[in-house]
Amino acid sequence: MKAVDEENPVGIDLEVAERLQNLPPYLFAEIDKVKRRLISEGKDVINLGIGDPDLPTPDHIIEALYAAAKDPSNHQYAMDAGMPELRQAIVDFYMKRFGVTLDPNTEVLPLIGSKEGICHMPLAYINQGDYVLIPEPGYPGYQSATILAGGESYFMPLLEKNGYLPDFDLIDSQVSKKTKLMFLNYPHNPTGAVCEANFFDKVVEYAKEHNTLICHDAAYTEMSYDGYKAPSFLQAEGAKDVGIEFHSLSKTYNMTGWRIGFAVGNAKAIAALGKVKANIDSGIFQAVQLAGVAALNGPQEPIEKNFDIYKERRDILIDSLNEMGWKVQKAHATFYVWIPVPPGYTSSELTTALLEKAHIVTTPGNGFGPSGEGYIRMALTVPKERLLEAVNRIKEMHS
Repeated sequence: MKAVDEENPVGIDLEVAERLQNLPPYLFAEIDKVKRRLISEGKDVINLGIGDPDLPTPDHIIEALYAAAKDPSNHQYAMDAGMPELRQAIVDFYMKRFGVTLDPNTEVLPLIGSKEGICHMPLAYINQGDYVLIPEPGYPGYQSATILAGGESYFMPLLEKNGYLPDFDLIDSQVSKKTKLMFLNYPHNPTGAVCEANFFDKVVEYAKEHNTLICHDAAYTEMSYDGYKAPSFLQAEGAKDVGIEFHSLSKTYNMTGWRIGFAVGNAKAIAALGKVKANIDSGIFQAVQLAGVAALNGPQEPIEKNFDIYKERRDILIDSLNEMGWKVQKAHATFYVWIPVPPGYTSSELTTALLEKAHIVTTPGNGFGPSGEGYIRMALTVPKERLLEAVNRIKEMHS
């Protein structure tokens, strides 16, 4: 009998699938490892790396979860298509906020967080060799989802000189012929860039000309400042003919760990995504769905207060950095600060220096794509006192 390898106790030696080998290291998981190591070493770490709200979920949402969790009828498998109450709340939200009409039965699909839907979407449409247009710098999940579906990533550089909007004229014509999906994200992670409604008119035009499904990640539309109100992609004429929009309760209502979001828009695309989900998961815990109803239908004043807090933090951090000579622009949305790297550093070098010398966790811009080189991202997810402490540590680092 063959002896069992002590380092491989199950006695087998399998090579992981190529799709996993082709995945880049997941940026935020790597950052979390570094943070945990520093904390284990007893360091006082200021974590500005991952966009995870530190503010609590509003009380009325927690109370709705508590009441629903006590009801035994919510303890069974959830419906894949989501509860009618939640789908109707999403419809009402889109009408009130964007003036967009949706059919709750065919144009709405609740998700276990918008990331789940984004990462499952390529499975519905991408075959081997098909292209997906991906903004870069951008959320790493777009590329990972494309790789896992067997597709090819084609990156659209987002440059500061263009307001971080893609130039569709630069897309290779041969790639356009093989393209099935395009991911977009405004307000934008990581830069905080925003767009006006007429940009989405150009997106619809491109989609119709090239038979491309638009997948707009709208996780940050409600997190805006200075009088700016982010538009929905679905407000553009003809948008529902060519695309869907992913939305999330995570950042708006401080519900990142609750895992609840939704996709809305083109009925065929919603049905295709629903078919993928029906074969992979069993829906959102119904108590969480009912808490989502409370979030969308309930008082919005706590949310507005939260955004006032983020705006104050933004101003404190950026004003302090600019006093040091760092040339940082104030974004009108998201809770991210996109910071040009001072002379003498690359993105990774500055991130490493901040970690090792100041015990501040940030995210290197090149981790979001090559066009992010020369920048780092900070998240406004710690109290203002900690932001001021971070600035003081940076000052000491450069003194």
